[in-house]
Amino acid sequence: MSNYYSSNPKFYVAIDCIIFGFNEGELNLLLLKRNFEPAMGEWSLMGGFVQEDESADDAAKRVLNELTGLSNVYMEQVSTFGNIGRDPGERVISIAYYALININEYDKELVQQHNAFWVNINDLPELIFDHPQMVEQARKLMQQKASTEPIGFNLLPKLFTLSQLQSLYEAIYGEAIDKRNFRKRIAEMDYIEKTDKIDKTGSKRGAALYQFNEKAYRKAPKFKL
Repeated sequence: MSNYYSSNPKFYVAIDCIIFGFNEGELNLLLLKRNFEPAMGEWSLMGGFVQEDESADDAAKRVLNELTGLSNVYMEQVSTFGNIGRDPGERVISIAYYALININEYDKELVQQHNAFWVNINDLPELIFDHPQMVEQARKLMQQKASTEPIGFNLLPKLFTLSQLQSLYEAIYGEAIDKRNFRKRIAEMDYIEKTDKIDKTGSKRGAALYQFNEKAYRKAPKFKL
């Protein structure tokens, strides 16, 4: 048995995190400028290696926490990337995950320490290795999931206006949504609850603030946008 394992090559297993945030009507990606070789000074996703005492999922949670200080974040595995020579440093097989975070809740000091920055998804710089493919696949997967499950609320504050909600889904899909039809669909979802609070940042009259009730959603988990 031992000869079977020892006679085969050993590889590094990495984690790369595609971290999405939403701010001022735009979808953003958290990228870092690498301060180590290979590709020092170039734009990269946040990553790290799976350690001996952790699963791939646990490694992804650790990598995300080390960068943002956040835990219990929505994450989903995207795919495995294992082309020969994808990393010029060593033979590395990477498992990519995407995460959705509230852009107002992360640890800004940690992000600065990692030389990381939020970048508009529509204005991304050139990324290293196969990271562009990771981002593309992650966005497609997120779009598919967002149409049938309420994962988008992970990108919003606890209280939000309907205009914010609509602009979020327009940013996710990359296209305009008819306001009347959108609000009609939202009105049919009992778990999107209107509160007695008003947001007056946009006008004197203000706009009603809503919240997502996860317990109510779990009782009747039907979602389509």
